[in-house]
Amino acid sequence: MANSSIEWTEMTWNPVTGCSKISQGCKFCYAEIMAWRLQAMGVEKYKNNFKVTLHPKELNTPYKWRKSKIVFVNSMSDLFHDEVPLTFIQQVFEVMTDNPQHVFQVLTKRAERLFELNSVLKWSHNIWMGVSIEDESVRYRMDFLREMNAKVKFLSLEPLIGPLPNLNLDKIDWIIVGGESGFKARPMSSEWVVDIQKQCEKQDVKFFFKQWGGKNKKAAGRMLNGRTYDEMPEIRSQINQKM
Repeated sequence: MANSSIEWTEMTWNPVTGCSKISQGCKFCYAEIMAWRLQAMGVEKYKNNFKVTLHPKELNTPYKWRKSKIVFVNSMSDLFHDEVPLTFIQQVFEVMTDNPQHVFQVLTKRAERLFELNSVLKWSHNIWMGVSIEDESVRYRMDFLREMNAKVKFLSLEPLIGPLPNLNLDKIDWIIVGGESGFKARPMSSEWVVDIQKQCEKQDVKFFFKQWGGKNKKAAGRMLNGRTYDEMPEIRSQINQKM
């Protein structure tokens, strides 16, 4: 458990760490870089560096939080990685359903496996499910997401490395857009971002602009059209809501 600087969440919870690259959005993975640093610092949880590792003890952590939280699940991994057993994924889902006072945001690039497991997972109102889409080549992930039993479905278009025109946002509740950050960050066109914002507005989908990114993401900021976009699905109505 850790407080998070990620703008669209409050904290992170990592019952799994480690991952492997599957598409262009993974090229400069921040989690991989962070895992190397944490291993070098001697953090026990990252002794395996970025190899997929399960942390069963972490399953107890959400039961200890006293106040309602917005939680990004597995910021340092992908819960639907092929090396994560179904039984462990089900345990993570059980923990999330047992804690309806929190909102859990789950994000994956492995939309195919997510789709395959949908019917054997217990979906509660407080589990938000998202897929990452960085360019046109992986747009199809959205089609798998649409079929999920999650009450809230979202897209993370970060790092956005190509235009995404004419999105069909049927059954999509929320979109996050962000540019890549770091020394080798690939550029993001403002035209791509503005187009997506307009698509969200037209189709009544919440829009959150996270960052322009670049070598100095702090300096680049997150203003778009002269303002910040912090739209999110209604959160408090999710808390303690009955299925």
